[in-house]
Amino acid sequence: MAHYKTTVASPVPAAEVFGYLADFSTAAEWDPGVSSSELIDGQPGHTGARYLVTASFLGFPIPLEYQILESVEPTDSTFSGRVVLEAGNANFRSFDVITVSPTSTGCSVTYDADLALKGFRRPFDPALRLAFKVIGDRARAGLTAAVQTRPVS
Repeated sequence: MAHYKTTVASPVPAAEVFGYLADFSTAAEWDPGVSSSELIDGQPGHTGARYLVTASFLGFPIPLEYQILESVEPTDSTFSGRVVLEAGNANFRSFDVITVSPTSTGCSVTYDADLALKGFRRPFDPALRLAFKVIGDRARAGLTAAVQTRPVS
């Protein structure tokens, strides 16, 4: 299994950043590994919402259907919000948790992702771990820019 976890700071209030990231259709705006992301069912950012995401892996487009399993908004200056997403296909499963925590200067965003190969592909997990680190570092840079330098609404 490949795992990537990162935390970035933002001067924007937690509720605004949460609203932006919980609506996973914005993933293409901040993750350079995502070429498109669109809501296909449900209310944006709410439990049960489904998104069709086209990711690129080693130059190949990979369509994935993400579903929000849990969405809890931050409620005040001390309560963190959390979005739990899951996607999968015949080759692998992705499980992502985005936590947005209020801070005295805005918020911090933690993105925690697990990617697991399925079936006969499992022996390739070590190579996937290396590739996922590169992909994760690029997404981190995009996430940092999105929650720091652009208006979030």
